[in-house]
Amino acid sequence: MVTAIVLFVEAGGVAWLNWFLGTVVDRQDMSLAGLDPDAMSASSKAGGLVFGLYFALCGLAALLVALRGRPATGVRRVLLISAAVVHGLLGAFAVGLVGWGAFTFMMVVLGLVLLTLMTDERRAGPDDPVTSASASTTP
Repeated sequence: MVTAIVLFVEAGGVAWLNWFLGTVVDRQDMSLAGLDPDAMSASSKAGGLVFGLYFALCGLAALLVALRGRPATGVRRVLLISAAVVHGLLGAFAVGLVGWGAFTFMMVVLGLVLLTLMTDERRAGPDDPVTSASASTTP
């Protein structure tokens, strides 16, 4: 559940930050190497929306894992694995560009996503067919 909350907060933060940067570029009429400022502003806002939706979708996958009490399978597993890879890469870039605080945050989120992927809420009990089958074959 914590992973889902963190991913939802991160989705909103990423979307807001890119929207803000797009607005700054638009108001300052900045240009980088001759690029059109309007194109830079629009692409920043679109990128923020895309990444925000992606992290929100990953948060939804983590939320479903928490609510159902079963490990992620199929598309949800692929989403969470891709989120882990993205956070690993962002952490590697963030340490050089932003600093150790951003790196630490990315590694905490990476750890939470990996924990979500590795944790299985189901516990083996006496009604578990694997446990009862192995118990009947032991001498």
